[in-house]
Amino acid sequence: MRTRKQQLAVFLTFLILSLPVAGSEKKKARLQEKKAEAASAPAVLWRNPTDIASRNLFYGPGGKEHQPHTKFTFLKEDLNGSNPKFDVRDEDGVKWRVKLGLEARPETVATRIVWAVGYFANEDYFLRDLHVDDMPFRLQRGQKLVTPDGSMRNVRLKRYLKGEEKIGEWDWSEDPFVNTRELDGLKVMMALINNWDLKDENNSIYEEDEGRGPERIYMVSDLGASFGTPGLTWPLKRTRGNVGTYHNSEFITKVTPEYVDFRTPAAASPYFWFTPKEYALRLHLRWIGKHIPRDHARWMGQLLARLSPNQIRDAFRSAGYSPREVEGFSSVLEDRIAELSAL
Repeated sequence: MRTRKQQLAVFLTFLILSLPVAGSEKKKARLQEKKAEAASAPAVLWRNPTDIASRNLFYGPGGKEHQPHTKFTFLKEDLNGSNPKFDVRDEDGVKWRVKLGLEARPETVATRIVWAVGYFANEDYFLRDLHVDDMPFRLQRGQKLVTPDGSMRNVRLKRYLKGEEKIGEWDWSEDPFVNTRELDGLKVMMALINNWDLKDENNSIYEEDEGRGPERIYMVSDLGASFGTPGLTWPLKRTRGNVGTYHNSEFITKVTPEYVDFRTPAAASPYFWFTPKEYALRLHLRWIGKHIPRDHARWMGQLLARLSPNQIRDAFRSAGYSPREVEGFSSVLEDRIAELSAL
């Protein structure tokens, strides 16, 4: 028979072991409660941009006042997605996500173009040179892009906004905006910039309160696979931020009295037959750019046509492209806008 001390020890052990579980359950309950509250908030995909002609596409949605400072400290590496990323904090306590590699430039431009016509986008900035203190001895991804002293070139910084919280992802085929002009317009925008990586996991829902009360903000939160080929191919450098492949790619593939089909997102090239899962995913995404109502596509073209040539070029200048690249990308974009407006 157990002594009183043994019984007390067993009881205390059980109590201690149960505490983390209880705490975890409470945390889950609070998260579920928060999600339920957010679900009752209005869902917003697009806001009428009455100031298109005056929007600053060099600084983008964050404006000049939110551009990054000069001193950054490493926080943690992010292993999601296909590009090397990690979080830093600046001297004012603002948290940023640094993205290295091929997507840094095109994503910076893409956020400005989609924001210009009323869609939501992250506050992204491009830096030619970045130094980060307290970098780990070795990153799991992208180490070759960082010098031993913590310096790196050609990076994108995404600002974390105070009060903004990601509460989920949304599906192109099941979100609250299916069959609306606003969602069709967003599909047109993805074709316009050749963003072929339209996986649902690249779509985010944020809970925000900017004085209107709580809202669920829907956005495409990863726009890095833009301004290159209309689909995944090899070598990867052709698929993102490549003025030659963007210029040579097909935009509109079919026009009927009622509908328009776009080339983007396209199937992956035959190089990816050897990765059947990836190839099948890209085949599945092709429908997103098909059967867009013609008047919805024309509506988006008319909004885009309110941008000046200088605004468009500012978007590409913001990402550090050379003058020749700026002009090359901008000319293609202007030609595509004219095609949409003429539908």
